Amino acid sequence: MVQLSQPRLTTRLTMRRFALDDLDDLALIYANEEVNRYLYTEPRDRTETLETLLGRLAKPEGATEDNILNVAVELRDTKRVIGDFVLRWVDNEHRQGEMGGSLHPDYQRLGVASEVYEELLLLAFTQYGLHRVVGRCDARNAASVRSLEKVGLHQEAHLVENEFVKDEWTDEIVMAIRKDEWERQRASREV
Repeated sequence: MVQLSQPRLTTRLTMRRFALDDLDDLALIYANEEVNRYLYTEPRDRTETLETLLGRLAKPEGATEDNILNVAVELRDTKRVIGDFVLRWVDNEHRQGEMGGSLHPDYQRLGVASEVYEELLLLAFTQYGLHRVVGRCDARNAASVRSLEKVGLHQEAHLVENEFVKDEWTDEIVMAIRKDEWERQRASREV
């Protein structure tokens, strides 16, 4: 079972379990057309956002049976939730994980996503014992690809017109990093 019982702090962020008080901030993220541009979802209204939030809150300590850790990303100085990120994996012999997220447009291109991904990789490899973590992106979403590259993921695949999303065929980029690669990168930064 996956859980985030204690908030995780980075330089600028608090990563924590969602709370009912996050509804207003989360509704601003989910309703934004730009946030949904490369996702399967359409912008959601406040009622749909509340339903999503209540579903997450119904799970003890942010845990789910299907190994999904949902993380509210809050700015430490303002206490405003600016992102919704996830770490998901199959708890079996292969120990494969996936991470991704949505970030309010006002905070995109500022290194926030990479800051979150660094912390999710730390959890994935040190706390949950994963062997490999991937990030999948619509190939047109260059900002997401860059965020994953900044934390060491490299492109493993470019799948051409593999999904029909919002009435068009789209390409997908699959980025990945293994635990041994991540450990080498961390060691080289510490030198």
